[in-house]
Amino acid sequence: MVEVQQESEKKTRCFLVGAPDKKSGNSGLKELEGLTKALGMETAGTAVLTRIEPTVAYGIGTGKAHEIAGAAKDLCAGCIVFDWEITPSKQRNWEKLAGMPVLDRSEIIIRIFDSRAQTKEASLQVELAKLQYSLPRLSHSYGTMARQRGGAFGNKGSGETQLELDRRQAEDKIARIKKELEQVAVNRQIQRKQRKRTAASSCALVGYTNAGKSSLLNALTGADVLAEDKLFATLDPTTRKFALSEASSVLMTDTVGFISNLPHTLIDAFKSTLEETALADFLLTVVDASDPDCEMQYQQVQNVLKEIHADSIPQAVVLTKFDKVKDSILTVSRLNGSFPGAIHASARTAEGFEAIHSVLTEHLLGCRRNFRIPADKSSLVELARKNGTIEKEEWLEDAIEITARIPGTFSADGTATTRTLSLLKDFIK
Repeated sequence: MVEVQQESEKKTRCFLVGAPDKKSGNSGLKELEGLTKALGMETAGTAVLTRIEPTVAYGIGTGKAHEIAGAAKDLCAGCIVFDWEITPSKQRNWEKLAGMPVLDRSEIIIRIFDSRAQTKEASLQVELAKLQYSLPRLSHSYGTMARQRGGAFGNKGSGETQLELDRRQAEDKIARIKKELEQVAVNRQIQRKQRKRTAASSCALVGYTNAGKSSLLNALTGADVLAEDKLFATLDPTTRKFALSEASSVLMTDTVGFISNLPHTLIDAFKSTLEETALADFLLTVVDASDPDCEMQYQQVQNVLKEIHADSIPQAVVLTKFDKVKDSILTVSRLNGSFPGAIHASARTAEGFEAIHSVLTEHLLGCRRNFRIPADKSSLVELARKNGTIEKEEWLEDAIEITARIPGTFSADGTATTRTLSLLKDFIK
């Protein structure tokens, strides 16, 4: 009985195959190893290709394919995992050659998302991504395409094959899930409108997966978001208030982590979730200072932001987990060179929290300015109170003097970027 339990708890051994990448070296394979580890797999062996020959059967040279399959068998691997997406036909050819399951990067990430989904929305999004990914691979599930349903030869036709039936069922399910997600998107839009009525600005925490976004949100706002040292620990966006002053606060949202080569099926499925990033007023780009590949990860985050049209949103870089590297002069020097002006922070020691508070206050509430508003234009004071933050207010006989933070800035020609600041600019002292 003990042996049966041990066998069931035994981890799947996988053989990893990395694509040639002169820029990142083995960093991509290191990331793939982290992805498979997140699924409870262990690495049996690795192979990094020096070049890829676009052959029809395997996508690489036949000799190299036999070499990889043989190495995986010799190491008693249970599956082969590629660091790039492979077509359904090549996947079938590889499995016939190796005699074991063959997975690609996209399927690994989708499986991780599937294991992490907690809420109904996340479950629907992951289910949609799984169906869209598996639809062209349905024939992969059958050894023969001759299984049919209904009819008889020479009578009413041969009927539908099981593959055709399953494909139609999958397409129907995709359509149903998309309708449910449309309703989820409507509900999320209603929530955004309700939040907008509070006149609070929004800030999204973005960054590579496992960069420390959830830990930072918990430390800044007292939230209780799941924060674990593993890839894609949280999938659902969580929003909490972060007080900037006694009268003002910002809505801070923890978003799903990014990763290089994120499958397009997941980007499409998590569209409503990623909108939380695209619609934010400000972005805090969280970078793991303790990761030697943090520069590459930062660039991948910027690529994803561009893909979801969020690259034009103002942002500040936060080097989190900085307490782990602050004693290394060489590391600190490299980080300062790669991320000039970045905030050095730590969720564990609260280092950098004042700097985060300051940058959010300046960008979201505006610079502190003194205004002298004529008494007959007192409505502007209410406008400033509604759309900004009044820190000091004094009513005189002929004017109202206020010290306030009004969102917006002035361009080179003196034009204000917000309506409120435009109406008040003539009364700046």
